[in-house]
Amino acid sequence: MLQASGSDVPADPENDLLVVGKVASAYGLRGWVHVYSYTDPITNILDYKSWYIGNKDQWQQYTIEEGRAHGKGIVVRLQSFTDRDQVESIKGAEIAINKARLPALEKDEFYWIELVGLRVVTLEGEILGRVDSILETGANDVLVVKGEHEHLVPYVKNEFIKEVDLKKGVILVDWDLEFSS
Repeated sequence: MLQASGSDVPADPENDLLVVGKVASAYGLRGWVHVYSYTDPITNILDYKSWYIGNKDQWQQYTIEEGRAHGKGIVVRLQSFTDRDQVESIKGAEIAINKARLPALEKDEFYWIELVGLRVVTLEGEILGRVDSILETGANDVLVVKGEHEHLVPYVKNEFIKEVDLKKGVILVDWDLEFSS
């Protein structure tokens, strides 16, 4: 199809790629693709003109020729895709970008994906578990922490979230063990 393997494909895709969406379905007859974007806002996925499409076992690089918001979603035309049948071959595949292409953040800012998997420890040294996912609630986001029990910890800096240390893989929280879902 297009630019398979070669020097642009990361040597260790699981560690170098970040999944940012999924191929939903074909759009029309001329090779356009409906995309489900995980970015916020959803149109941010269009900021990346080079995508890796596939899954954890096999990725292939594609270039975005055109893309736009369409209703509540996104549609794109991938380079060298000219018909609906080609799109059907990648339906359901994940869309990833190289992590190195993410914009730099200010000090003490994090991408939510960086928090998933971190250990969550109370000020008293008790381990609550690991961040399993993050819920968007409108008022503030909530860490879903799974361990012996599930805890829903609001991501409110200085009140509940005392420190995030990516190097140590730990989030320090002011949280009572009795607060579980």
